Amino acid sequence: MTKNRIITVQDIPIAVFSADMDDYICITDMAAAKSDHARAADVVRNWLRNRSTLEFLATWEEIYNPNFKVFESEHFKKQAGLLALGSGNRRFL
Repeated sequence: MTKNRIITVQDIPIAVFSADMDDYICITDMAAAKSDHARAADVVRNWLRNRSTLEFLATWEEIYNPNFKVFESEHFKKQAGLLALGSGNRRFL
């Protein structure tokens, strides 16, 4: 059974989705607290570019996901924070 609820953290409403006795917190709601909702996606995107974040997520997956592909995750960790050129535009990976 799944259900959604809202918790309030420092006066910020955060959606929580519950399924199979696990809770999932909406990181977009958390990111919106740092800026407005229009920029929340940019906050999440920048957070996912951080090597420490990727290392944390990879460790989490190694512990809790028996199907996690460790080798493939190394590519993302190596590229975290580096500039990449594509289609003439600079972007961060």
